[in-house]
This record gives sequence, structure tokens and C-alpha cells, in this order.
Amino acid sequence: MKFKAICVDMQGENLIHAIKDITIDDLSDGDVIIKVKYSSINYKDMLAFKKNGGVIRKYPMIPGIDLCGEIVESKNPSYSIGQKVLATGFGMGVSHTGGYAQYARLQSSWIMPLPNGLSLKDSMIVGTAGFTAALSIQSLQQAGMHKDTQPTIAVTGATGGVGTMAIALLKAKGYDNIIAITSKNDQSPMLKSLGASEIVSPKDIIKDDNKPLQSQCFHYVIDCVGGALAASLLTQISYGGAMSVCGNASGIALNTNILPFILRGIQLVGIDSVAYPSQKRSKIWYEISQAMAFIRKIPITEVTLETLAHKLDSIQHATNIGRNIVSINNQ
Repeated sequence: MKFKAICVDMQGENLIHAIKDITIDDLSDGDVIIKVKYSSINYKDMLAFKKNGGVIRKYPMIPGIDLCGEIVESKNPSYSIGQKVLATGFGMGVSHTGGYAQYARLQSSWIMPLPNGLSLKDSMIVGTAGFTAALSIQSLQQAGMHKDTQPTIAVTGATGGVGTMAIALLKAKGYDNIIAITSKNDQSPMLKSLGASEIVSPKDIIKDDNKPLQSQCFHYVIDCVGGALAASLLTQISYGGAMSVCGNASGIALNTNILPFILRGIQLVGIDSVAYPSQKRSKIWYEISQAMAFIRKIPITEVTLETLAHKLDSIQHATNIGRNIVSINNQ
């Protein structure tokens, strides 16, 4: 049986990508085969199409760090043919053939049954972006964030996948003082419809004086971009507050100092959704499923394997809004 997949490969010094006809034997090893229904496009997926993106470990590779679909073959008795499942992270699209194909072969330890209340499409609207946002919120709650005190919470990269998800999830959990940090002023109505109470430009956050401590403006921060904005926000977190970091679209450097930590007792928490333990994922996805009424307000763009590549530029150049899903085997 032949089927279609997006394959990226090195041809001399150039990285190329094309839709190819392949077989199951071209896929990485695994004990379940899934007929893929949807995938999604994350910042990491965009990097997989770049020569120096730092994502793909070996070529050729099928990108796509998220997927959902129905099992067509299983060597694990815990999963049956026809069962609906989803998978995010682990090695998919990096060192193991991923979701941009009509079929995927995965380790059964990487997949999970589709949560109650979610459609397959819903699961990819959420995808890695929503899972990462949920982990970010969980980390801040573990650091002391609680809706009863209605803290001021800043979200950077607010119009992107993780940012919009974070705002929607925070609102669903009862938080009202959500500050969306974005340079896209035209998206203010959308962000407020998701739950943002205020829209702030990054230019108003990044200070020129480089003081090691600035005025205490935010109790908690969900940073999705890194770079200078993250560094500036660290100096503006209130006593005992915390910031989670999960992205590097604005750079991997974090030029900070020790004073916010030792004088204000703040916490900096790194978020990794790729290798998050399988046995803990169901709890996170249950909480996500309870927030779908809010998540469905996020702008969604649907593409196919044939049109996926055209969407990557908007993600690379930070003009993308909301979430992008890839429809596969739905014709």
C-alpha cells in the first residue's frame, strides 16, 4: 500500500521537501499503525523545514510533532483497531517519522486514547501548543498562582498558538487579570474575546535603562518567546511571583541578573512538553477538555499536506494568528 507524506531531506547543501508516495516500510519502527486524520503546525514544525532549524536529527524525515487518528494495526492489546488516539511530542517529526503523512507508525507508549468530549479535530486544535500552555499554567499554580487572589498574569506571544491557548485556558480556569503582550494591535478584539483584560505592546515592557529591578507589574508570566522580552519581564515580576518559559521565537539568549531572584524571591520555571511523562498526560488533557468552549474561540486555519508549506512563512515571520491544523485523510 502506498500513501502520501511530506518528506524533507538534504540534497547536497540544500534542504528540500516534497510530497512523496511511500509505504509503511518507510516509516520508523513502532507497535501501532495509525491512519492520520489531523496534525497541526507548531513553531518547531516550521523549523523542521529550515536547513539550520536545529530540529531534525536525521534525514530523510517526515515532520509533524502532533497527530491524531484511528488505529489500523496494533501489537499492543491495550489498543484496538478503530480506536481513536492522539500523540504529541516524544521523537515524532524529529528522530521518528511524524504526523505529516497519511499513516504513522509509533510506539504505543507515545499515544493516548482520545479524551472524552474531544473530537479528533479538537485534539489537534489543541496539539502541542495547548498542551504546552496547560503545562505552563500548571507550573505557575504549583508556584503559588491561584484564582482566589486574581493575580495579574502576563502572556507573551499572545496571538500565537501557545499564547492564545494560554489566555483561553486561564480564562476557563477563572482568572480575570490577563495581560496579553503583543505588537499586533489589530488583534486586540480577538484577544479580549479569548479573555485578555488588557493589551500591552512589547515596546512598553522592554526598558532602555537596563536596571536590574523595575517596578513590580506582574505577579506571574507565561513567556512563549524568550529573548529580550523575557529578560525584561523577569525584572518586573512581583515579590514571590514566577515566570514559565516555553519558547525561543525571539531568541535563545536570556540576559538577566540575580537580583529578582534573591531580592524578590521569584521563580523561573522551564516547560518541556516533548518528554512529559506518559502517565501524567491524561490529567492535563482532561483539564484541557473542560476548557474547549473557550479554546474554540481561537482563530483556526485548516490546511492540507498540499498547502501546508505555504503556511510556514507566516509562522516564521510572526504574522500567524492562532492555531493551524492539517487535514489528512478527510477527503
